[in-house]
Amino acid sequence: MTAKIIDGKAIAKKLRAEYHARVEVLRSRYNVTPALAVILVGDNPASQSYVRNKIAGCKEVGIRSELVELPASTTEEQLLDHIERLNNDVTVHGILVQLPLPAHIRVPSVIEKISVEKDVDGFHLYNMGGLVTGNTVFSPCTPYGVQKILEHENIRVEGQNVVVVGASNIVGKPTALMLMQQDATVVICHKKTRDLGHFTLLADILVVAAGVPNLIVPQIVKTGAVVIDVGFNRLPDGRIVGDVDFEGVKEKASYITPVPGGVGQMTVTMLLHNTILSAERAATATTSPFRRRA
Repeated sequence: MTAKIIDGKAIAKKLRAEYHARVEVLRSRYNVTPALAVILVGDNPASQSYVRNKIAGCKEVGIRSELVELPASTTEEQLLDHIERLNNDVTVHGILVQLPLPAHIRVPSVIEKISVEKDVDGFHLYNMGGLVTGNTVFSPCTPYGVQKILEHENIRVEGQNVVVVGASNIVGKPTALMLMQQDATVVICHKKTRDLGHFTLLADILVVAAGVPNLIVPQIVKTGAVVIDVGFNRLPDGRIVGDVDFEGVKEKASYITPVPGGVGQMTVTMLLHNTILSAERAATATTSPFRRRA
């Protein structure tokens, strides 16, 4: 068996074309252009690269982007003031604060300051809690991208055994909750899980987001499993790899995502989706149906 390699770039391109059409409807019908504000604190090269990709994505689908660049010396209070300004700007539909932040700034305080209606990253406590009930305002972008990949490939989730390797608040936990909402049986494994292969061998769908290169080898993958690799690791020789031994596991899985070219392509795409959705809600509602946190 050789797995079908899921082309995340192609899926993202198809979705972005659909999103561009939605932007055009907003402009023609409501005279509204979706807008995303991105706040970048400091000069972390990786963060700068991620921000460039997000701004390029905005341009591709017709979203207006606003980049707020702040020095690493910015205080937490100053950053919160910038967020409050954007919360109150009715022309801005999404606010994203690029992580990581300088050590002196408390990330929870920053995330909680962003208005729920503009939390297009899906990290606010209201959105994270909403994943439990299936009533979130915005789904976190990477888990949402995983869900969209499964939908695009017509991979059944209902009744399937799903194992998520990695228990982060950004990827692992929300991915598990979103798949549970689709009636999958979900197990979350993490760095203290004993006998990892005991669990992964049971997985019809294996989602890996542990940040450990080649953690998942063929011996611990069920024949015919769907393998979604969310890992992104830079090796000493400069190569980018995921958490899965791609060459080995692709000979055993039924579907597999490559790194790069898989889930990473979808994360920014779902950010664009959430920003457009926010603009659509703002354009069609006189009052917000969502609780607002200042």
